[in-house]
Amino acid sequence: MGQGILTPAECAKYIGVHRDTIYAMVRKKEIPHFRVRSRIFFRVESIDAWMREQEQKNTKSSA
Repeated sequence: MGQGILTPAECAKYIGVHRDTIYAMVRKKEIPHFRVRSRIFFRVESIDAWMREQEQKNTKSSA
């Protein structure tokens, strides 16, 4: 999409999950996103930070 903004399909590809998984996570407010009217978008820097946070949570819980 450009300038560090991803669509749901691009976000799914970026993190390696199915697009339906992204929509489910958005519904449950489990992934950072924003809306422009009915469209959903993701900032790459927010997704990167979220992935680091998830990694840290999983590392701490398994230690």
